[in-house]
Amino acid sequence: MSMEYETVTHTTAERRLARLPSGTDVAVTVHRYDGGAGPTAYVQAAQHGIELNGTAALRRLHHHLLTADLAGTVIAVPVVNSLAFDHGLYVTPQAVDAVNSNCNRVWPGDEAGTLQERIVAQLWELIESTDVVIDLHTGTPDMLEHVRFQPGNRKSRTLAAMFGADYLLTDATSDDEPDDGTGDGDAADDDEPYQGKLRTAAARAGIPAIVPELSNSRQIDHDAAHRGVRGLRNVLGELGMLREEPAPTPSQTILRDDEGRIGTDASGLFEPNPEVTVGDRVSAGTELGTVYCPSTFEERQCVTTTDAGVIYSLTRESVVTAGEKVACIAERA
Repeated sequence: MSMEYETVTHTTAERRLARLPSGTDVAVTVHRYDGGAGPTAYVQAAQHGIELNGTAALRRLHHHLLTADLAGTVIAVPVVNSLAFDHGLYVTPQAVDAVNSNCNRVWPGDEAGTLQERIVAQLWELIESTDVVIDLHTGTPDMLEHVRFQPGNRKSRTLAAMFGADYLLTDATSDDEPDDGTGDGDAADDDEPYQGKLRTAAARAGIPAIVPELSNSRQIDHDAAHRGVRGLRNVLGELGMLREEPAPTPSQTILRDDEGRIGTDASGLFEPNPEVTVGDRVSAGTELGTVYCPSTFEERQCVTTTDAGVIYSLTRESVVTAGEKVACIAERA
């Protein structure tokens, strides 16, 4: 692809996604940064309404791009799920869509489906002709900051590494070395846990995608936002879209995720084991914490790991409901 650098032309547009029963439109603001000839990168944030630092990173990228020479086009949607964002919720209110409340479970959407599926279908029209997708998320303070890449897709893996996080995460179906660099990640497409996620829909469409998980939901973390914009600039530099060399990346650990989700069998107060923290490598049977009855003080469950691996997410929330996730574990690739 030929690359021509030109000063950015920036435009914004309101894209109508759906209409609520009251007649109020659900819409998103779409930023478009056009330079010279080159690829098109799509970047979005706040699929989940409490994940704020991706949006903060896009604001910082906006100010950088306004004065940059760019080859290609960057399309950015800073708040994908305004319904969840406005209510301070992780997912869309069930009163709006009780069937599909999680935006990141219905890609590429359905124009004849539920409200959430129709919203996603309108956004997919922006994505399906792009060359790369960057889906910004934000984890809890008790999650390792990482970037997920598509299994079997060398370009996705390269871009994930260039983002610059200490940890990279891929699905359990991934090989350590993708075989030809052109795989579209189809190996993961039929696995139920990944159905409906944007990265899976992008894989099916042959679009390299990465999913950075910045730290600290619910509040702006300046350090996380700074790492986010640095990572975005690194990726755009790696693609040749910016006239800047990507910043050096750290030594990185690659983890293979086989949906090592650890949940509770009982409801109550969860007291985590103070000797265990994210980033620890643990063996099967490691105690993660204990669930107590707050009224009788009865011990209801000692929560332990079922497999060995690296803890990349561990809740510090105290009140838990039976079946609730308290930790995620992945194995080194």
